[in-house]
Amino acid sequence: MLDTSIKEYICKCEEIRDLTYDIKLFRFILTDPPEIKYVPGQFMQLFTPSYGKNKEEVYRAYSIASNPAEKNIVEFIIRLVPGGICTTYCFEYLKTGDAVKMNGPYGEFRLTDTDSEMIWIAGGSGMAPFVSMLNQMKNTNNQRKVTFYFGANKVRELFLLDEMKQFEKDLPNFKFVPVVYKPDENESWDSQTGLVTEAVGRNNKSLADIEGYLCGSPGLIYASEKVLVELGMSEEKIYYDKFA
Repeated sequence: MLDTSIKEYICKCEEIRDLTYDIKLFRFILTDPPEIKYVPGQFMQLFTPSYGKNKEEVYRAYSIASNPAEKNIVEFIIRLVPGGICTTYCFEYLKTGDAVKMNGPYGEFRLTDTDSEMIWIAGGSGMAPFVSMLNQMKNTNNQRKVTFYFGANKVRELFLLDEMKQFEKDLPNFKFVPVVYKPDENESWDSQTGLVTEAVGRNNKSLADIEGYLCGSPGLIYASEKVLVELGMSEEKIYYDKFA
């Protein structure tokens, strides 16, 4: 049985990579203890020390985005929240080489052990747990059919497109469907537009016996649940990670 007991970890920030104008990927190497075990879909609590004018020390929850095969690595995909204590620290103060503290893993969001077809829906940093799940599926040669609908307001808000194309090659039953709400006139886009939930409705007639996995804001979760149920998906087969 997988040991995912909650622990405190000391890490070093190895990489900070821009994904969009307001989303970054943060990669941490564990130093003490040197390895972690978790179930893709779970999250960690990242410690934010006092900095600048902020004197408050806080923990904030972030979904794990890393490959579970890399047992000494934890990655987060974080969107900047204006005025957010932790995201401001991560975007403006945290540097590569810095030591950080986190604890976990937490949460029950994860793939079921069934062979059922799946629909995933996310937007923005809600991409994170699904990247970890895709790595898990690749590592275990999981052949479940899954369609991942990812919504963005503009083309410039899409990211990890090359990685998604590679997962489509590695996992023959995986399909990535990016949906842009309203591309700018100067943005080249010939794929699906509108709300991500509208794309789900357009592309599916019946979702009976299919499982749904959702990650994002309460508004996204609510709208996604509504369309999935309207298409025949059982509420008991809808799983989600709702951001606070």
